[in-house]
Amino acid sequence: MDVLVLIGRILFALLFLYSAVGHLTQHKQLGAYAASKGVPAAEAATLLSGLLMLLGGLSVLLGVWADLGALLIAAFLFPTALIMHAFWKETDPQTRQTEQISFLKDTALGGAALVMTAFFAHAGHDLGLTLTGPLLSMG
Repeated sequence: MDVLVLIGRILFALLFLYSAVGHLTQHKQLGAYAASKGVPAAEAATLLSGLLMLLGGLSVLLGVWADLGALLIAAFLFPTALIMHAFWKETDPQTRQTEQISFLKDTALGGAALVMTAFFAHAGHDLGLTLTGPLLSMG
């Protein structure tokens, strides 16, 4: 079972690590896009979101306080879904559909991140293939 959890952690974390690199290396371009969506201090917000994804992704991947890492990812995903993918504001049907898919993807991944937070906190030190146990406790 430990190997399945490790494979799941790797697959989950890769998306956020890849996105974090983009946010941190292309913060001017992505910040301009965020500004067009009404995000205040958009470039700083882009850097902050990149940092959340990087720290959260590394934490989940390496199993270092993976519960906290999953929570950081959820903290990134839910505001992103609401602010960046507000499909209900779109009038063009194609754009609305694209934003709705992105909104649902972010909320589903956020839900998965919350489940991972609880899972890691509950499993505690019994979960193998991690470098540390959880920071939180739900025993």
